[in-house]
Amino acid sequence: MLASQELRRLAPECDPLRIGTGWKSEDLGKVQVFIESTFGDSHPGSGHLDKLVEQARRGVRDEGGFGARYFCTDMCDGESQGMDGINYSLVSREIIANMIEIQAQATPYDAGVFIASCDKGMPGNLMGLARINIPAVVVPGGTMAAGPELLTLEQLGMYSAKFERGEIDQEKLDWAKQNACPSCGACSFIGTASTMQITAEALGLALPGSALLPATSPDLMEYAYEAGKQAVRIAKMAHMRPSDIVSRESFENAILVHAAISGSTNALLHIPAIAHEFGIEITGETFDRLHRGAHYLLDIRPAGKWPAEFFYYAGGVPAIMEEIRHCLHLDVMTVTGKTLGENLADLKRNGFYERCRQRLEESNARRGICVTKEDIIRPFDHPIGEDGSIAVLKGNLAPEGAVIKHTACPKEMFEATLTARPFDSEEECIDAVLHHRVKPGDAVFIRYEGPKGSGMPEMFYTSEAISSDQDLGRSIALITDGRFSGASTGPVIGHCSPEAQSGGPIALVREGDLIYLNVRQRRLDIVGIDGKRMPPEEIERVLAERRKEWKPKPVKYPKGVLRLFSKLAASPMKGAYLEYD
Repeated sequence: MLASQELRRLAPECDPLRIGTGWKSEDLGKVQVFIESTFGDSHPGSGHLDKLVEQARRGVRDEGGFGARYFCTDMCDGESQGMDGINYSLVSREIIANMIEIQAQATPYDAGVFIASCDKGMPGNLMGLARINIPAVVVPGGTMAAGPELLTLEQLGMYSAKFERGEIDQEKLDWAKQNACPSCGACSFIGTASTMQITAEALGLALPGSALLPATSPDLMEYAYEAGKQAVRIAKMAHMRPSDIVSRESFENAILVHAAISGSTNALLHIPAIAHEFGIEITGETFDRLHRGAHYLLDIRPAGKWPAEFFYYAGGVPAIMEEIRHCLHLDVMTVTGKTLGENLADLKRNGFYERCRQRLEESNARRGICVTKEDIIRPFDHPIGEDGSIAVLKGNLAPEGAVIKHTACPKEMFEATLTARPFDSEEECIDAVLHHRVKPGDAVFIRYEGPKGSGMPEMFYTSEAISSDQDLGRSIALITDGRFSGASTGPVIGHCSPEAQSGGPIALVREGDLIYLNVRQRRLDIVGIDGKRMPPEEIERVLAERRKEWKPKPVKYPKGVLRLFSKLAASPMKGAYLEYD
């Protein structure tokens, strides 16, 4: 018996309550589909999702089911930057997953369609659908258009830093603000939102070719409609729950795609947390192993040249997978009921790539440019890079690991010995950067910004202030137990674990310590004290003495959701999910 019909049998109030909600009597006996979305007026990535909800609902109806709409709106990291609101960002992922669990378990459904676009909404939905484990189809909400001069939002940090330094005037800054977000959709670069949309498809939970379409595209509406139909179909099929589809091999495919696209470092928080809901352990070491030797192919911002809407024009996730197919597990199951290899073959047969090429030609004509597929997605044999896009660094400064996106880091900083300049908040650090109290050769630390310290906010403005500074951008490193925006570039190292609030070595760093960074050797070490190099055993002795004097900072949030997060959050390198044991 379907779950919805068992609910009707056990709860006689169910039918009249649903009729009172607007259901018709004939709807009650149909396959019931839970349509969850992050729709709301919170930001451009969610403001248009009601349209996709209605298309999915139409697909459910046309396949003989009934779609019920549920909502859990996400917040916008961009709107919260530079204030304490950003501290609520990562924990919102957990609350979205919890809310999906509450909604779907309180009144069971037969299948689900999950519609989201952005940084925490998409991973929160992926965690939630894994937890409730009903047949499910994901609809990625797409990306916004680029503005004039191909302007995209991640460039605003650069404009803001230039304005603070007096390099541009207020008029130019206002122009950038007015034109950086010309439509709905996720921000038009391979940040966290785009990375997680791509991840949903790479895991096999979204329809092939559906990730990161232009949000205003009629093609995206068609995908939402087909997702609704597919949800009804798989509700009637055995072995089509998410746990039947997603495997360790699925996650390895997603990480290999992440390497090929130079995905956001925040994926090292989200993918392990999603895997945890499936009972699969994915760690920083998994990422580092799969990225080593992986070919980086996608020339999309922030590490590349083009806005994210060009991704679909070049063939999207399927085109990336075709280039790296010899590295992938092609026999993994997907939400279509077919394997990944079968899906890729079907796309070739049904004209998918011809439609993408047509959209590229239309874009070129509209903008007066001439961009080819190969300009956007490089052939495997002619990659942008050959060692993936991220590295997990370890050493006495980060025993559990720290993350660097080396494709966005200047080569001059791949190996360096720097002088420590620790700050205990981002506000102190950015003031020092903007007013030239940070000098070339410094290792700038922002600490007590991990999950237990302040909620693990992004250090976006500081990283942009550094990377846009001609003197500092190629001569210093920024190291933090917080995280970075998927748009961040430059010599930035995040997720340093254990975090400062837990007593990690990052809390023990003092002014003048020598910090050794080696990306290729994956090292991050304290190698000197007060400007003088010392052998490792002497460094350990000094750190042990400092540890005796160290005390954690007072609790920043004594109540509310951030208090809960600070008590229960796992290490950043495990995914910062809530640990209840």
